[in-house]
Amino acid sequence: MASRHLSRSIVLQSLYEWDFYNKKSVLKDIVERNIKDFGPGLEELDFIWQLIEVIEKHMPDLDKIIEKAAPEWPIAQISMIDRNVLRIGLSELLYSNKEEVPPKVAINEAIELAKTFSGTTSGKFVNGVLGTVYKQIEQK
Repeated sequence: MASRHLSRSIVLQSLYEWDFYNKKSVLKDIVERNIKDFGPGLEELDFIWQLIEVIEKHMPDLDKIIEKAAPEWPIAQISMIDRNVLRIGLSELLYSNKEEVPPKVAINEAIELAKTFSGTTSGKFVNGVLGTVYKQIEQK
């Protein structure tokens, strides 16, 4: 598994656990434990921490964007995995260095996370939401 893909998986697992416990745990502690458990020898730890920082800082905005792009799905009704996959994808789409993570890579990686960790239709759902946001960005 590629280093960045594994890093995104660790971020997803950490956000899922944090979300599952209603954000009452310390996210940093969850991430550190998951790095130790799932990413021994992983070299790009900065990538994980950058994603976590951006998502934590912009979560209310990310959630509003998700709800706007998927109006039939209030954020609380989106499965926890899909919700956090979308947060990862959006954070990369909106806040990452486009030379480092091109928009299509951010979208594709999010789709792959959804296919791996969520239900059968999740990849299409994630693609639809992120595709909608990407089109809006491109129009500006």
